[in-house]
Amino acid sequence: MAEFLEIENVSKSFGSLCAVDKVSLSIRRGEFFSLLGPSGCGKTTLLRMLAGFERPDSGRILLDGQDLTSLPPNKRKVNTIFQSYALFPHLTVRQNIAFGLQVQKLPKAEIDAQVDKMLGLVQLEAEADKKPALISGGQKQRVAVARALIMKPQVLLLDEPLAALDLKLRQKMLLELDIIHDEVGITFVYVTHDQGEAMSLSDRIAVMNRGKTEQVGTPTEIYEAPRSSFVAAFIGDTNFFEGEARELVDKEYSRLKIEGFPDLVCFNDKNISAGNPVYLSIRPEKFGIGRAKPTLGARHNIVPGRVEDVIYLGGMTKYWVRVDEYKIAINQQHNRFYLDEEPIRWNDDVWIWWHADDGFMLERYSEADENLMSLPPESLGEEGAEA
Repeated sequence: MAEFLEIENVSKSFGSLCAVDKVSLSIRRGEFFSLLGPSGCGKTTLLRMLAGFERPDSGRILLDGQDLTSLPPNKRKVNTIFQSYALFPHLTVRQNIAFGLQVQKLPKAEIDAQVDKMLGLVQLEAEADKKPALISGGQKQRVAVARALIMKPQVLLLDEPLAALDLKLRQKMLLELDIIHDEVGITFVYVTHDQGEAMSLSDRIAVMNRGKTEQVGTPTEIYEAPRSSFVAAFIGDTNFFEGEARELVDKEYSRLKIEGFPDLVCFNDKNISAGNPVYLSIRPEKFGIGRAKPTLGARHNIVPGRVEDVIYLGGMTKYWVRVDEYKIAINQQHNRFYLDEEPIRWNDDVWIWWHADDGFMLERYSEADENLMSLPPESLGEEGAEA
């Protein structure tokens, strides 16, 4: 896919607040691209500049080679779906979808044909003559999508469109949005603070923080190979370790020294030299845990620890294991009948292990990002272990 929507060094401030700070992105034709980040990171401001509701202080926005930077919203081949849906309450579903075409004064027969096509796409034929007050939140969302798509935009902008829906309806709408995107084939730019939404829908994601892009990549790249501690902690749970690189084991692996651990082996894709500091991210599901010390290959790290907290969640159990000053989060999936096993409990001595490939070296680390991770309350004790 060719690059289609270009954001070149765009900045926007409101008074002393820099909402978007020199952001550059290239979005491909037909791509489902998400802007993901916490509240206040600049993602909605960036979307509003794409729509034409805000003008950049500097930089350019290009769509298929055309400079949009100074164009008003009605001159852009871009439509926006808002969190509030913005439906006309006095119009029926059919009339809401038809509104834009009626403004263009197209022939009635052509309008009716296009509206019928959109009603079929979003599966609302039976609700066509109802007003918004008489349909569900998910159906209102589909009306908003149909009303935007009927104008045949080159880009559809979606500003947290599922935020007002309950969990089950949100999960259903995720699937429907994915299907609609595949059918219409245009570029979607989707703003969300929900990591699950972005991971499940997107071809690529731009993770934003404090007005800047932290990382751009596929969902797999963002999750498995985070460049910074912010991305690692914001996209799911992780464990951070601070240490020092020792000698190279071979061309691809280094030994690491982390306080309280034996020497560890880690995949060194950053070409970090001996003596340099290293910040490591390891996801909880990458660890194994057991009472007996396993026999594994040279590329595995094996460390003793003590269980401090346990939370049973049905399909998996979350453990927090103390190793020196580190409280390590471990997720263990249950693929056997759990009642046949002797569960690991609070205060048990255990061994934990992980493969050298599963520790990812970070390019940027901030201790403040550890606040983004989910940790259990202090000292759940044996009651927590049984819960």
